[in-house]
This record gives sequence, C-alpha cells and structure tokens, in this order.
Amino acid sequence: MKLYNTLSHKVEEFTPANPNEVKIYTCGPTVYSFAHIGNLTAYTYWDLLIRVLRLNGWKEKRVLNITDVGHLTSDADDGEDKMEKGARREGKTVWEVAQMYMDDFMNNFHKLGLIDPYAVCRATDFIEEDKKIVEALDEAGYLYDTTDGLYFDTSKFPKYAEFAHLDLENLRAGARVEFSDEKRNPSDFAVWKWIRDGEDHAMKWEFRGRMGYPGWHLECSTIIHEKLNETIDIHCGGIDHIPVHHTNEIAQTEGAFGKKMANFWLHNNFITVEGQKISKSLGNVYYLSDLEERGFSPIDYKMWLYQGHYQAERDFSFEQLGAAHARLMNYRNFAVLRWQGVETSDFAEARAEIVELLNSNLNSAGAFAAIDGVAKSGLAPSDDFLKFLDGAFGLEIAATTPDISDELKAKIAERVEAKAAKNYAEADKLRDEILDQGIELLDSANGVRWQYKG
Repeated sequence: MKLYNTLSHKVEEFTPANPNEVKIYTCGPTVYSFAHIGNLTAYTYWDLLIRVLRLNGWKEKRVLNITDVGHLTSDADDGEDKMEKGARREGKTVWEVAQMYMDDFMNNFHKLGLIDPYAVCRATDFIEEDKKIVEALDEAGYLYDTTDGLYFDTSKFPKYAEFAHLDLENLRAGARVEFSDEKRNPSDFAVWKWIRDGEDHAMKWEFRGRMGYPGWHLECSTIIHEKLNETIDIHCGGIDHIPVHHTNEIAQTEGAFGKKMANFWLHNNFITVEGQKISKSLGNVYYLSDLEERGFSPIDYKMWLYQGHYQAERDFSFEQLGAAHARLMNYRNFAVLRWQGVETSDFAEARAEIVELLNSNLNSAGAFAAIDGVAKSGLAPSDDFLKFLDGAFGLEIAATTPDISDELKAKIAERVEAKAAKNYAEADKLRDEILDQGIELLDSANGVRWQYKG
C-alpha cells in the first residue's frame, strides 16, 4: 500500500508499526455551525482510507476529535472563539450549541455510511490533560508568558518550518503591525490563553491562579497522547491545516514528548461549487439535507467524491451529482443480476485490480473504471464479490438491492404472457404498474430482465 506523505512530499510505501493496531488521528469539526458538504469531504475520504487498510488485513485504532472550545475566528491567536460566536447567533449557551452541532455532525457521519472511530473525543473533556502538556512544554523551556497567554517560542524548535516549508524570514518581514509586541516571533502561537480584564468567555478553567482556556492546537496533541500515545501511524486533515494547525501540533507534541508525532500525514483538498469557493454570501452552501430534497442520497454524494481523488480539488454541481447517481444505480442493477438466474462470477482478476488501484494512494477513480468493466460483462456478481465492493467503498451496492417480491415476479410473468399474446395494451399497462413500484423492465432477444429505476 502506497500513500502520499506530506511529511516527505512524496508517495511512500505504508507499513504500520503494529499491524494489529494502526494508529490514526483525524482532525475533526469545530462544532459551531451545521456541517455543509464541503466540511464533510475529509471524513468521507478518510473512511475510504480505513476501508483500504482493512482490505490489507490491518486493524485500525482511529480517534476523531471534536473542537468545542479554543478555535478562534482567526487561525492565528486573535479574534473571537467560534463557539462563542455560534452561541450568540443561536441564542443558546456554548454547551448547548456544541451538543446541537455535534449531534448534527454525527448524524451526517452516519448518513454517509462512515465507519465509527474507536473514539470520538471532545476537547473540553481533556482540559486537565491539556494543563499537563503546558507544564511539560514550560519545563522544557519552550513557553513564555504574556498578558494574552502562554506562547510557544518557535525559534526554540529548530525544525518548525520544515513540515510546511515556511519562509520564516519573510514572515517576520511581513508581520502585521497589530501583532502584540509581547510576541517574540510572528510564528509563535498560544498554547494557553488568559482571559483578560473585561473579556467575557463562557468556557474557562483555572490554571496557575488565573482563568483561561486551551489554544486550539493543544487539544489534538493532548488527545493523541492520551488515546494513541506516540508515535502514531497516520495523521489526517485538510490542506488548510498544513501551515498553521498541523505545524503547531508537531512543534508542541514533539517539544513535550521528544518523539516523532506521526509517520504519515495525509491531507485532502477542497471542493468548490460551480467554480467558486463555498460561501454563504455566494449562496452556494449545500447541506446533505439539500441534496436529499432534490432526490439524491448522501451515498450519491460519497460516490461523486470517490470518482475523484482526495488530493485533487473537486468542483461540485448537481449535474455531476446526477451522473454519479446514475453510475451508482448501474452498479446496483449489476448486483440484482444475481437474482435473475444469470451466470455468476467472482471476478477474481477484477478484484485484484481494484485492490491494487486502491493501494495506489487510494485511487478510487481507477477502481471505479475496473468496476465499470465487470458491470458490462453480462455476468452476475457473486455474493462474495458484492461483499468485497461494499466493504471497500461503503456504497451500499448489495445492501440496497434485494430480490423483488413474488407478487412482482408474477406480474412480470403476466406481462411476458400478454406480450407473447400480442396484447400490447395490457402489456404496457402491466409495465407501467411495475414501474410505479420502482422496477424497470428491459426487453431483449434473450428475454426480459428487471432492474431498479434510477
């Protein structure tokens, strides 16, 4: 299995340190608003990663965090906490807002048929553990205190710029005037924020005799340490996390524990909508519920995503979603052939090709091309082959294609008889009645075949 490793900027062969426990961490959502289809992209791609690991016989131990405190409206160290902003907008407490949006996120997670992680961890459940890492970093000489918070001195971590290939000299030269004069370097970041006089912050904890809260980056280091220990096999996230969030995670984790944080870093790209960045001001924010209102399923959206690659920027449109739906229906109607007396095949060569493609940096688009080929073969897939496809992609190909009822089969036989008797009016009437029940009939020289209506 080969994956593109952001750490080395090349495709490398992946081998876990322990095949019985592949340790994976996925940066989760900040639960201050409803998750739109763009927000759900990463988790859908990483579900494919989990499935491919399983195809290779490995067992994953995956942790997903939920950011419910500390993530400011700026990815730097200024601005309002996103949770406070969400609470003010909704007229609820920050705790109520966190629970509401977390529930919505997990509901969408399950609608997409994604595999549950080993642990889903809320940042606010790890405050005491956060404090221990702050103390460890302070004892190691990485922190300095300001009126705003405890900051990590990036100049004391020599490889700080390596992960994202940051140009620290130009960053210093271009530092904004409004940066605090207490900040030693523009790249320094808050590990713990103090609540200053006049500030109103609902989520706060006592530390060193003062009230404050953890910096956004700290929770990931803490949760990984508590749930997975060092060093993990794979750390996943979006490409926007590379220059700030993940760079800071590496610095504080390796600074506190003196061990490599992760062997592999995987980053997914964004989706746009009809060529534009997803934005409420542009009116192009879509939720899974919007797709469902237009007759599409969350699995259709998953199918659309997998037709591309996790590293490529994708442009969403309902026309393309419709094409993905049609392709998925083609796969499902390929599956129903097994109910119709068609010769069955295990498609061993195709299966091996699909695994090889998925092992090549999660090339699901190439794998779909291989599935297209077997779907045109005229043979029916075996139950084992369908189980393999559903395990590999989670597209519910077999699960949503049960055999039709005996009553429908009898009605199809009636239509065959009516057509043979040249009673075409009755045959058309029966065909329409069958279609109303979601089953389409296909006539050919070899007889009639049924499939699910797209």
